[in-house]
Amino acid sequence: MEKRNFVNHHKPKAIKYDNMVFGTRAVIETIKSGKTIDKIFVQKGADNELIKELMSMLRGSMVSVSKVPVEKLDSFTKKNHQGVVAFVSPIDFVALHQIVASSYENGLAPLVLVLDRITDVRNFGAICRSAECVGVNGIVIPSRGGAMINSDAVKTSAGALNYVSIAKEHNLSESIKYLKDSGFQIIACTEKTDEVIYGADLTIPTAIILGSEEDGISEELLQAADLRLKIPIMGNIQSLNVSVAAGVILFESLRQRS
Repeated sequence: MEKRNFVNHHKPKAIKYDNMVFGTRAVIETIKSGKTIDKIFVQKGADNELIKELMSMLRGSMVSVSKVPVEKLDSFTKKNHQGVVAFVSPIDFVALHQIVASSYENGLAPLVLVLDRITDVRNFGAICRSAECVGVNGIVIPSRGGAMINSDAVKTSAGALNYVSIAKEHNLSESIKYLKDSGFQIIACTEKTDEVIYGADLTIPTAIILGSEEDGISEELLQAADLRLKIPIMGNIQSLNVSVAAGVILFESLRQRS
């Protein structure tokens, strides 16, 4: 019998990214226009005058910049990206000190979330949705290593990202120290403890740390916490999706505060 080689002649469909800007000059002009940039990807080894101008503009900013192989940029667009691709955030970020200041103004005990390297966009959006529902004053995320804030995140949050203040910080350890100095108790939501969330007082100014889907809260942030609390689990898996865990502890906070 004759052997036939079945070849798929259909090219894979390109992934469509929203809010994407590519080309060095286009990215520079987008920044100058005042739009909020979430992430910028720059080709490794690229070092022309325009890219130097771009990097100079970004120095000291909260924008996440990643040096990546050209293949990564080509996966975003097959057009002439000139070694630079940026994603415009659908929201504006707020400084942490502004969140803290405004959180004390309404006379209620402030509640803040700190998200340590949560990378899944849908998890991030679901957490923001729960946070808005319970009246969280703000969410702190790292400038590097967090989920991309795009239309998927906004959609998954059911629009909550339009109402919750988001602070993007270079160093979460320094952010937690600032929150401590501002009168917040710091709670790490982790399975690495015997204490459960129902025994803690969540009616006082509180910042809750939630950790990465891969390895939980980093050791440095665990050490900075005043309390380590877990959600009691009866099943065999002994772990919850981070967005589900966020909902459990946030609504326990709401129950206590009500």
